[in-house]
Amino acid sequence: MECTHSCSALTPIRGPSQFRIITPPRQLKIPGSRKAWGRKRVVVCNKTPSFNENNSNGTFPTSKNLFMQEAIGAEHGEAFEAYRPNGPLKVDVDFLNDRMRESGLQRIRYAMKPDEAFGLIFSWDNVVADTRTLRIDAWNQLASEEAGKTIPKDGETQRWVLSAGAEYVLCKILCWGEAGKEVERLKMRLSEIFYEELLELQAPMEGLKEWLEALYTAGVPCAVASSLDRYNLLAALQRMGLQKYFQAIVSDEDGMESIAQRFLSAAVKLDRPPSKCVVFEDDPRGITAAHNCTMMAVALIGSHPAYELVQADLAVASFSELSVINLRRLFANKGYKDVMRHGIRIQ
Repeated sequence: MECTHSCSALTPIRGPSQFRIITPPRQLKIPGSRKAWGRKRVVVCNKTPSFNENNSNGTFPTSKNLFMQEAIGAEHGEAFEAYRPNGPLKVDVDFLNDRMRESGLQRIRYAMKPDEAFGLIFSWDNVVADTRTLRIDAWNQLASEEAGKTIPKDGETQRWVLSAGAEYVLCKILCWGEAGKEVERLKMRLSEIFYEELLELQAPMEGLKEWLEALYTAGVPCAVASSLDRYNLLAALQRMGLQKYFQAIVSDEDGMESIAQRFLSAAVKLDRPPSKCVVFEDDPRGITAAHNCTMMAVALIGSHPAYELVQADLAVASFSELSVINLRRLFANKGYKDVMRHGIRIQ
């Protein structure tokens, strides 16, 4: 499902002068291929796009995943598919863990500074920014613009509106029409409203900036993963004053096809094995994707109640509950948790 966005009435925002992106590790190469990741590859941008750059038609870059439910991914440990002259090569999670594990001087450094060995990945939605409110407001404004349309306030409808794809909600939940030009028009307008709301976003989630500052001081590299286009993601990070804390970003332009692929792309950009990464999520699907990637998962209670987040390795109500020592404790208990998660009996 694709949504197009018009920005004719929106004022461009100047971007940050610098945004440091860590390049992929040199040792992560696939034999027999000059371009290790091929057509479906991890895209690492070393140049921050100008915030005065628009599409050739003068619109915002489109994001096909903005109002659709993404696949979880990596159910069987699969990661990406690389292309070589003699045929495709499937790269799985085990491959990444093996090729990206520390060695030599790097191992000595991490022994001296163990916190730097970890990689932290933050989901954009409801972890970095309160996009739940943005989405609800966008749907409500769309309803107000369409004569006779309303969004029911019951919990079930609200859940569908937040989690399902726009076309499914319009056709099956709200019954505003059948798939066709009218639904495409509504989807386009919904995306326009969302981006207009996004431009007003100024504050991150409560306690996040203080937590990122602590990680920054400890030398723990961080990444943010989002279905937004890079242009708007960088602009939002700048407005919230968070750009210096993220050494890598994964956006719509990276071409990832599932939640798990976004997380794995972030791990590659951070130059950390997936098994040494911690994902911060608010959604049970994201927690499952993290575990599929052999990553740890910290759940932020809020958009989902605590009883829906029991699979997480740690659940908190606020970032203020966290400290860097929590990361060490997570990995200290990792072996036992893996055994319990997969139902393996200890002899």
